[in-house]
Amino acid sequence: MIRISRNTQTIAVALADEGKRGDVREHGTIANTAAALTKLVNKLAKDGRELKFCYEAGPCGYGIQRQLSVAGHECIVVAPSLIPIKAGDRIKTDRRDAINLAKLHRAGELTPVWIPDQAHEAVRDLVRARLAAVRSLRQARQQLSGFLLRHSLHYSRPAWTLMHRRWLAELRFKQPVHYLVLEDCLAVIEAATARRDRLEAHIRAALADWSLGPVVRALQALRGVALVAAATLVAELGDMTRFTNPRQLMAYLGLVPSEHSSGGKRRQGGITKAGNGAARRMLIEAAWTYRFPARISRDLLLRQEGVSGPIRETAWKAQTRLCGRYRKLSHTGKSAKIVTTAIARELSGFVWAIAKHVEAAAA
Repeated sequence: MIRISRNTQTIAVALADEGKRGDVREHGTIANTAAALTKLVNKLAKDGRELKFCYEAGPCGYGIQRQLSVAGHECIVVAPSLIPIKAGDRIKTDRRDAINLAKLHRAGELTPVWIPDQAHEAVRDLVRARLAAVRSLRQARQQLSGFLLRHSLHYSRPAWTLMHRRWLAELRFKQPVHYLVLEDCLAVIEAATARRDRLEAHIRAALADWSLGPVVRALQALRGVALVAAATLVAELGDMTRFTNPRQLMAYLGLVPSEHSSGGKRRQGGITKAGNGAARRMLIEAAWTYRFPARISRDLLLRQEGVSGPIRETAWKAQTRLCGRYRKLSHTGKSAKIVTTAIARELSGFVWAIAKHVEAAAA
């Protein structure tokens, strides 16, 4: 077992021999380059030994995993949040991490993450770029709102509409410099809006050549799951059929209640918030739409064009169940946040079912 701990410049390597009592030792540090990694692998494999690698998922991506897989070696990427840690261990170095993970990998106690192919990773980067553009747009709007509030300028109607833009154009200030600030804020908002729309168009165009594009189109049959939400779910979660049942997907998304039970006492708290936060937020945003009665709107009808009958039936089943479930939970006096989270958890089950439908149809 070989554990790799890397940063932007170096890779720390530790070795664990096979067997429970096999030797575990530090091998050293190499440069974080493809050539240095190839040299290391050739040196370790020269005696015909079987090599198994692992390293933590991080900002450096999956380049090492792909390089080692092409070379014919097993390599897993480990979820950092699921690595066992000793209580009270406050010392963290690359060397200690490498030795610790080599031991855990040999014992089979590490949880690997799903590795996307390069095409999938490219779509994921595109989706995340749009999310970054949305955050930039939100921040620009907040800055303009703060500037106006400091000058006691309030707009009592829905903001960021054409009427709101006309109202902004008619504002008057005593200091000429404030007109420059207003125009600068508006220019930033317009640029951020154009960036968001441009990236959304790129996402729509990328679906035609993406292997999981049919799943994105099928998920749009669900209420509250339009193009961006569907693309985000599929890009962040990947192949959802790897989950054997919807409960595994719910747990992966962190939508199940936390629990601290002992003896005869059972205590449940808020959701665990484990797994992918972007996908979880999209499901919660989609769940808000189920507070209204079940119906097929014009936009939803257009999204369902070309979708197979079983998928439309699943989408309608989801809508009737979740709308009724929302009303029932609301009448018990639960807060809207708790109700919406519960709806999002059940909605993830229907997302899994539709993904399975698409896989079965493709097979």
